Amino acid sequence: MDDAYLVKPVTEPVRGSIRPPGSKSLTNRALITAALASGTTKLTGVLASDDTRVMVESLNRLGIPVAHDVENCTMEVAGCGGKPPAEKADLWLENSGTSIRFLTAFCALGNGEYRLDGNERMRERPISHLVESLNLFGVDVECELETSCPPVRMMAKGFSGGRTSIAGDISSQYLSALLMAAPCASNSVDIEVTGDLVSKPYIDMTMGVMAQFGATVLCPDPHRFSIAPQEYKATNYDIEPDASAASYFFAAAAITGGEVTVEGLTSYALQGDVHFVEALEKMGCEVDYGDDSITVRGGQLTGVDIDMNAISDTAQTLAVVALFAEGPTRIRNVGHMRHKETDRVAAVVTEIRRMGVEAEEHDDGLTITPGQIQAATIETYDDHRMAMSFALAGLRTEGIRIADPSCTGKTYPHFFSDLEKLCGTNS
Repeated sequence: MDDAYLVKPVTEPVRGSIRPPGSKSLTNRALITAALASGTTKLTGVLASDDTRVMVESLNRLGIPVAHDVENCTMEVAGCGGKPPAEKADLWLENSGTSIRFLTAFCALGNGEYRLDGNERMRERPISHLVESLNLFGVDVECELETSCPPVRMMAKGFSGGRTSIAGDISSQYLSALLMAAPCASNSVDIEVTGDLVSKPYIDMTMGVMAQFGATVLCPDPHRFSIAPQEYKATNYDIEPDASAASYFFAAAAITGGEVTVEGLTSYALQGDVHFVEALEKMGCEVDYGDDSITVRGGQLTGVDIDMNAISDTAQTLAVVALFAEGPTRIRNVGHMRHKETDRVAAVVTEIRRMGVEAEEHDDGLTITPGQIQAATIETYDDHRMAMSFALAGLRTEGIRIADPSCTGKTYPHFFSDLEKLCGTNS
């Protein structure tokens, strides 16, 4: 799909049900904990995507066998009992933030020389806070080019534990990386988070996955975490459908006044992005929670003023929904989105303006003032979420094309075909 993808507008409200693929965030967390466990773990419902592929390839290079059955969405992981076997590895993570950050802490448990790198955009994404935290544990690790970004080079001898601190205002992935590695240290680990912690639900997700593999984290307050030496135990673990991906289908119901059910997600899902439906509810939609599903029914949409810090991966989705609301929408406290696959705040504002609609960029977010949408080819900046979210605008507007649609392969290779099936717009 190298050519721009033309979105076909729907002729009636979108109605139907869908089960998105497994969560990328859960799949990569489960892969790390399974790799550190004693014994063989079977993962079901796993996501097959660019991000999970580079994680699996890297674990293989680190001496941890991962057997991936793509057709049946399963993986079997032969855990290493807390000590990565390979004494030397050169890992290529493309633009997968979870992979490079989680694996940096993972490699620190090993005994050898490791190098982690990625593509051009990855070399612009900060990782120095994690590097500095590992330095406090006595790990010899540095940003090779002295840019505060990858590539990362490490001479590891494991780490014994102790105290460290981590900045919380750039990415929660730094803290998640430390938390998942911590049970395999030889002594207790105490982590202090400095500054505000962004995307806190992802930390809850991390601790939830760790618990499934038998590890406990003590959290006396939101900025302190204590982890005693523990053994991860192999288990059978089922991955939830991706709540971030589900946001696009919920939004399709909102934009078209339809009704969409996402199967396999519940109000008590580990993924914080499941709460995106509450944002749609504030805009005028109805939400029903089933025993194993969530349904959104579209209504008269009105603009909102909303803090999306905790669910920032769905902020682009809401920005597109806001195009069809009555009155402006202000999305706040998502400045950390600038450090994602692209500067998502600037990119969203630029592409909304490309469609002839007024949008204003702020340090911490953006404001969208609805207006007449014009046909446009949307630039995606090699960002899967730009492609998937802006495709929704084409459900109600003729002439919306998505440049470089194949970038959705990062987390959802079959997104456009699934959207077509749900909307009844198959070619």
